[in-house]
Amino acid sequence: MCSVKVDQKFHMNKDPRYRRRRSIRLKEFDYSASGAYFVTIVTQDRSCLFGEIFDGRMQPNSAGKAIQRWWLGLVTKFPTVETDEFVVMPNHIHAIVRITDTIVGADPRVGPAGAHPGAPLPKIMQWFKTMTTNEYMRGVKELGWPTFRGQLWQRSYFEHVIRDADSLARIRQYIVENPLRWEFDRENPAVIVGQSDAAH
Repeated sequence: MCSVKVDQKFHMNKDPRYRRRRSIRLKEFDYSASGAYFVTIVTQDRSCLFGEIFDGRMQPNSAGKAIQRWWLGLVTKFPTVETDEFVVMPNHIHAIVRITDTIVGADPRVGPAGAHPGAPLPKIMQWFKTMTTNEYMRGVKELGWPTFRGQLWQRSYFEHVIRDADSLARIRQYIVENPLRWEFDRENPAVIVGQSDAAH
């Protein structure tokens, strides 16, 4: 179970639009098109593997720091990708990823070896999941990181197309403030247990 360490309670209303974690893919939408996307990826069983929240701040452990490195590494693997706001939580990540029209600072006809110019969002997310899973498995074997059941991440992920500047600003703020909301976060197993106890 994930612990919550706070010196004071943060009573913030969560926007119900961001509480949903199922995919909301748009039919006929080109996910390789230029634009910004809000994504959320959750660990299998909502296991808290990446650190803990203390006084409203995320304190990533070595696994959480590895997750951060791989996310920032997207720009090296995918030359048409830019990373925006991002946060590692105890058992999930929230992030904004941008897919651009051209390779910034490079000839768009030539990309780094092994890169994927114009890669669609699902391919980007799959690469990230694969690389972080491989590193986490090495951490389990060599560094004693906690084990996980079956797979590190849930099979699916949440995605939301960011359509305008106002929406981008709101989602950036949501990501930055996410650690403050951990005490009430639906991804926090302690919240789920608390709701279940209250129901009885």
